[in-house]
Amino acid sequence: MPVFKMLDIDLTTGRHQVTDVSAQFDRDLGGTAVATSLLLDTPADLDPYAPEAPIIFATGPFSAVYPVATKTVALFRSPLTGNLGESHAGGRLAMAMYGAGFHVIRVRGASPFPCYVTIDEDQVHLHRAHSLWGSSALAAERILRDHVPSSYKRSIVRIGPAGERRSPLAAATVDSSRHFGRLGLGGVMGSKNLKALVVSGGRYWPIVEKGKYNAFYKKLYDAVVKSPAMKKYHDLGTAMNVVPLSRINSLPTRNFAQGFFEGADEISGETFATRHLTQHLACGHCQTGCIHMATLRERFHPEHHQFKTFKISYDHELIYALGSNLSISSPEEILRLLLLIEKQGWDAMSIGVTLAWAIDAFQAGHLTPAHTDGLVLNFGDAATGEKVLHRIARGHNEFYRDLERGAAFCARKYGGQDSAIAFGGNEAPGYMTGLYAYLGYATGVRHSHLDSAGYAIDQKALNEPKPDDVLTAELYKEALWRMTLNSLVICLFARNIYTKEAILEGLDALGLTGWTETRLHEAARRAHARKLQYKERCGFRFDDLVLPGKLARVVSGAGQVDPARFARQVAAYRDLARADLAAAADVADAPPSAIPNPR
Repeated sequence: MPVFKMLDIDLTTGRHQVTDVSAQFDRDLGGTAVATSLLLDTPADLDPYAPEAPIIFATGPFSAVYPVATKTVALFRSPLTGNLGESHAGGRLAMAMYGAGFHVIRVRGASPFPCYVTIDEDQVHLHRAHSLWGSSALAAERILRDHVPSSYKRSIVRIGPAGERRSPLAAATVDSSRHFGRLGLGGVMGSKNLKALVVSGGRYWPIVEKGKYNAFYKKLYDAVVKSPAMKKYHDLGTAMNVVPLSRINSLPTRNFAQGFFEGADEISGETFATRHLTQHLACGHCQTGCIHMATLRERFHPEHHQFKTFKISYDHELIYALGSNLSISSPEEILRLLLLIEKQGWDAMSIGVTLAWAIDAFQAGHLTPAHTDGLVLNFGDAATGEKVLHRIARGHNEFYRDLERGAAFCARKYGGQDSAIAFGGNEAPGYMTGLYAYLGYATGVRHSHLDSAGYAIDQKALNEPKPDDVLTAELYKEALWRMTLNSLVICLFARNIYTKEAILEGLDALGLTGWTETRLHEAARRAHARKLQYKERCGFRFDDLVLPGKLARVVSGAGQVDPARFARQVAAYRDLARADLAAAADVADAPPSAIPNPR
């Protein structure tokens, strides 16, 4: 039977300890469920930037053992929304944690000085990082890779200057091109004076029933490399979505003013691949190679014909956020914006949606040249967009410092709340397919399209119409199923490969016996209820969820969305969640009244 261990690091004292958490994994499966249980152990009134507020990195029983189980989940209190912060990242981190011998790393406290932490199996050290403080997220990775010795491949999680400034839009970058984006993990790391975490090791689980394991591994491997299930992610990646979404009026354009972008062909996955694609990369223990790296050549100085070349990852979400939603149809201009964002360490979706709100608010008169210090904000103006990003990075004035706090915050302060396309405080992803996309963003535990895939329900419902309550129940069912997938911490691109039957077979091959379909479902319900319990403790209320006003006026892929209909389905989803809170008998402090009744 595998043993699951947690490494606890106290940055205030510099001490660490190791705890056996096998019982939690046996109860909750792993990953997001175990991390949520640990997060619930902290007081609800902790400020996200309080030293005592933890960061919990967790993997699952499949991590680094089976193909495409490549993700690591991070849980924390979000400085952007004030409640649950959850982010997933690929790269080598899951494999490095496995090699170091830990399925959970919990970081608490705050260092009295800028620091980075190295974990090389049993060797855990806190180092001064004064010389790294202020460096870009890109430079920090290069420096640490050159100066931190290890006998094994390392994974490096680090923040840029945005995180050091405690921006709630700051991400944490992993290895060459992966991110713990969304909800402000970078800002939480900055509040702890933690510039980076470097993890490595060469340990592994002994496989007892090798024949059973090898047979199951081959079955998964063949499904990944020989079936069409993963092909699209390798070929064009999610950037293939740009043109099809525009054709069905579902590609957010000019701050969600419409779903059709006239420049979609110019920023399509096909165009990026033809003109800029230079390399496919894969996360540790993945055969797909879905990471698409583009090249951007920039002059050292306008007067000299000398160039430097950058490699920048791209996908649908980045192209939408810095392309169609800002009305920018040049791949080169999108890549230049992305390069600035990578260096600063912002979440690209959040900063892109916030820029789109600012342009909308400027054109509506909520913002004036006095706020922008003379800049005129227009859709399609990438050069001014670059200037805005530079001014945010410098903290040019109060308005630019506020932009680093997100669209919802800025709209409350300056006006234009109807045009702040955020759900639960989190800036929206790149799908405007209709009601169920928006409902998924609103009700999802991390306010992400990855919580329940409502955009897929919108598209299916066009061909197979069903009553709203039936579709909302399907949305909720998918949200629960993803609790299982995220407890294993697989890449969701492989969600059609990791079926219930495959998961049970895989657990059995590792000697993790006793799991059944019913037990998986109950663990998922419990995990989902615990997340909602934590959110409620922090002040989240379903009754506070509203459809951004602009989205009620524009036509999505499934037509116009009625705010009253949206509110009814939020209530229906809330009622399903209330039932699970009541049924999760081992969730302390979670009576059915934890989620309010309809007004």
